[in-house]
Formats: sequence, structure tokens, C-alpha cells
Amino acid sequence: MASVDPSALAVIPARFASSRFPGKPLAAETGKPLIQHVVERVHEAELVSRVVVATDDERILDAVLAFGGEAVMTGEHPNGTSRIAEAIEIVGDSTDLIVNVQGDEPEAPAETIDALIQGLASDPEAQMATLASPFDDHEDPTNPNVVKLVLDRNGRAMYFSRSLIPYDRDAELLGTKPNATLYKHPGLYAYRRDFLRVYRGLEPTPLERAEQLEQLRVLEHGYAIKIVHAAAPHPGIDTPEQYAAFVDRWTRR
Repeated sequence: MASVDPSALAVIPARFASSRFPGKPLAAETGKPLIQHVVERVHEAELVSRVVVATDDERILDAVLAFGGEAVMTGEHPNGTSRIAEAIEIVGDSTDLIVNVQGDEPEAPAETIDALIQGLASDPEAQMATLASPFDDHEDPTNPNVVKLVLDRNGRAMYFSRSLIPYDRDAELLGTKPNATLYKHPGLYAYRRDFLRVYRGLEPTPLERAEQLEQLRVLEHGYAIKIVHAAAPHPGIDTPEQYAAFVDRWTRR
């Protein structure tokens, strides 16, 4: 019997408040709010059956409904995973796989979203999946704003950090070629529905607090995260300058 492709519910967490770019989801210099670009991009993924925006701001809710999208209001949450866990209870969709695309990722490749869904579906022992990408030549792997990760021989996450990991002692001392590939972590996730309910009940953990990385709570509590390699990283939008660059790319299409 031929295998059946998995399908996933996509939930896009979107907040109005942002220390570096307040109101980011509603920025509309392209003629569309940023959140609409994200929704339209996620709809391009073949394995996504439904797309829902999860927000705590009525302005974002209204904007999504205005362009014909689907959105739900949630309460305040410490991170996107927690917000998605509430959103799927509101939506009531029974789809087993849930994919999380951030509300500031208008250029996330549809094929990467599909690969993430396939990756989780292929590893029944993993409760989550996320991405690893090699660093580009112009990128600084010591930048604490770029999250790094290391993975085991089974293709699962061992640790995520804002620091440079792994530290290659011989390469540093001898000036030789590194023995291990450095990977950065684009912030897309996929989850099993039942695990999102579990996640809401997990206590925050010391490493999560230290690094300010929500996925460390999963590892510290002993759950497995499948890693999917994404050859083409996608730039998220954190600042007005990055948004201006996106607008320039969009208008030159």
C-alpha cells in the first residue's frame, strides 16, 4: 500500500507588542499587513490543511479576518508554544500534527514547512520537530541573537544555545578546520497534538530561563525533538530595518 502524506494544522502566533518593532504584524508598506504575507506563504505548503492565526490583540484579529483569514483570540502567554497549545483547544481541529510558523516569517519556504511536517511524522518517538541550517559565510556564529544547536547520531536535538556550540578545542588552538559542523536554528516547530497539552503542564526549567529558549524545557523534561535539515534558511523580521529589506525584496519581484 502506498504511504499517505501527513497533514498538519498550521498555527501562527502573532503579538502586537515587540520591544524592537511594536505593531510588526500590521506593518503594511507592501499594501498587505505582514501577517497576511505569512498566512499566504504557509498556505503554499502542500501538507498544511488549515491555517489559523493565534493572537492576544484584537487589532491583529480584525486584520486577519479582514483579508479572509482565520484567527482566534488567546490569553497572555510566555512563549509561542504555550499560545499554540491554547489555540488548538479553541479551534477544536483534530489534526494530529501542528506546525508553528512565527508571525514574522513571511519568506519561510513552503518546502521547508512540508519537510518539517514529514520529519516529525517519520519519527514516532519524537514529540516535536524543528530545523537546523548551516551558517552562511557572512554570518557570525558567535552572535547571541542567532541560536545554535547540536544534535545526536539519531537526528535529534541534544542542546540549543545562544553561545557558540560545539566548542572545537583543537581548531581553536591549532587553527585547523573544525571537526564538527556549526548549525543555526531557524525558529519553526512542529508538534504532536497530545504533546502540546503536556507542554502546558511542564514546569519552566533552569536552562530555559538561563538561555531564554522555550525548546530547552522540552529537552530538560526528557522529551525528544527531531531535527530536520533546511538547506535554505529564511530570514525572520525582528526590526524595522529588516522589514524595510523585506519590502524592498517584495517590490522588486
